[in-house]
Amino acid sequence: MLNVNAKNFGTVAILCLQGQIVNGETEILRNALYSLSEVNAVILDLARVTAVDARGLGLMLELREQAEAKGIRFELTNVTKMVSRVLEVTRLDSVFEITAAVEFFPAVSRSQRMPVAAFASCA
Repeated sequence: MLNVNAKNFGTVAILCLQGQIVNGETEILRNALYSLSEVNAVILDLARVTAVDARGLGLMLELREQAEAKGIRFELTNVTKMVSRVLEVTRLDSVFEITAAVEFFPAVSRSQRMPVAAFASCA
């Protein structure tokens, strides 16, 4: 089962994912992304993702393309070793923007005047 918890920080939305991004579990992620409004960046926090299959990868690619077509930045963060390996094997690690939390969050915290600790609750 996939759980999605959306956190909005101004125009940045962080989708904290927990579970598996696999066939039969992808609609919740699609719906969560479609429900976002007035954002200029979407970040998928994958710290608690335990599995990704071909359907999950396909959905992530689809969501990335749709976001970028609307001028919305789409990134992955806190990528686990397992998910990182899947991205490497499929060569999608060169397609997705992958950042560590420490690379992204200080900039967000400065621009939104929020402490970095506010972002730590995803993982």
